[in-house]
Amino acid sequence: MLAERRHQLILRALRSGGPAAVTDLSEQLGVSPATVRRDLVKLEEEGLLTRVHGGAAIEEGDQPFAEVAEMRVPEKDAIAVRAASMVEDGQSVLLDIGTTAYRLARQLHGRRLTVITSNLVVYEELADDTGIELILLGGMVRREYRSLVGFLTEDNLRQLHAEWLFLGTSGIRPDGQVMDTTVVEVPVKRAMIAAADAVVLLADAGKFPGTGMAKVCGPGALDTVVTNAPADPATSAAFDEAGVKVVEV
Repeated sequence: MLAERRHQLILRALRSGGPAAVTDLSEQLGVSPATVRRDLVKLEEEGLLTRVHGGAAIEEGDQPFAEVAEMRVPEKDAIAVRAASMVEDGQSVLLDIGTTAYRLARQLHGRRLTVITSNLVVYEELADDTGIELILLGGMVRREYRSLVGFLTEDNLRQLHAEWLFLGTSGIRPDGQVMDTTVVEVPVKRAMIAAADAVVLLADAGKFPGTGMAKVCGPGALDTVVTNAPADPATSAAFDEAGVKVVEV
């Protein structure tokens, strides 16, 4: 069995049945425990699972793009429309991974812009729009999450500059910390922040507090938050203290 197929089956087993032992995965796949362990190391490096004692698990909330894309679509569209109105023709825009950034890309058709992204769905959405100069960052493909990650992505970002970054998140802590469920995405997000003049966080109501164990940045790295619901008092106070503008739609 090819490694890519084994990886797909391992991820499917963990999503459907929860944490699993190496021995159980070995029996299901018909391969040796040593092969499974190597596969788990590779998948953990890609941020697709977490190894635990004797096996592996997928962190709750770390869902494939196709699943997340169907959640809270009207709310994401309202946020996307407001975010798109902030950008002027002729400007450069960095779009993060995630489904809200994809909804934002749908609002940019017909505009004269430069769009830079590691989001493969954004690339596919805008590829045929000849008015948009489209820059796809290099990197390792995370197929189920439709993104590019790794040192190549980060190196590309160090050579680029954008006037706007529209940043996604899996959760915002009460102290304003921006979190992510997948460690491998964090360095790319930080490189995007460093490459942009203005950082706009796109966060629907489900992101307060949301999920995530990996810190992307503090509230001081943000300029604006566009959301469809007011944050809790503690988070609002953290944003106010950091000088972050909160735009409710």
